[in-house]
Amino acid sequence: MQARFGVDEDLEGITLAGATDALIARLLLEKHDLPVTPENVTGLMDAYLSALPGRLPRHEGRLLPGIVALLDRLKAREDCVVALLTGNLVRGAELKLAHFGVWDYFEFGAFADDHHDRNELGGFARSRAKEKHGQEFAPADVVVIGDTPRDIECGRVIGARTVAIATGVYSRAELQAYAPDLLFDDLSDTSAVVAALVGEVLKS
Repeated sequence: MQARFGVDEDLEGITLAGATDALIARLLLEKHDLPVTPENVTGLMDAYLSALPGRLPRHEGRLLPGIVALLDRLKAREDCVVALLTGNLVRGAELKLAHFGVWDYFEFGAFADDHHDRNELGGFARSRAKEKHGQEFAPADVVVIGDTPRDIECGRVIGARTVAIATGVYSRAELQAYAPDLLFDDLSDTSAVVAALVGEVLKS
């Protein structure tokens, strides 16, 4: 906001968790009574993307428990397609996930570039899945995984199964209140998570 509009911004009053970058841009403009025009939204997001590569090494980020093991297991299955549905801009998602070595796990995705409303992204993801694989993916065969109530709502809008992970800013109890189909503290028990996602019964 400072670079683009000369406005100091502390993000007070802006809920980031589960919001798309495009929505955050709109909220920041509204907060400072700046016109919410395509030009201003794009300009703000371009400024953000310009700053992001230099910011990533300055923050202590990490992959959460079980992520890589889960991605490896799902990618190895012929009955699973792994895609990214995220509130990040596509370039922002690539920069962040490449920084942690997991960008190449995802065949395609739906991003904030597609729409500022996260609930619209599921439709884009399903359309791209059909383009990529030449078949319709029934909502009941789609699983949306996330760590915020907005992720649960996003999946529910398209009739997908929803999986909540209590590794973000929302506690297990807070996520449970939104009634996801599955709820995990984290993804560290890879076999149990995969079994739950694909509907298999674990053998003892």
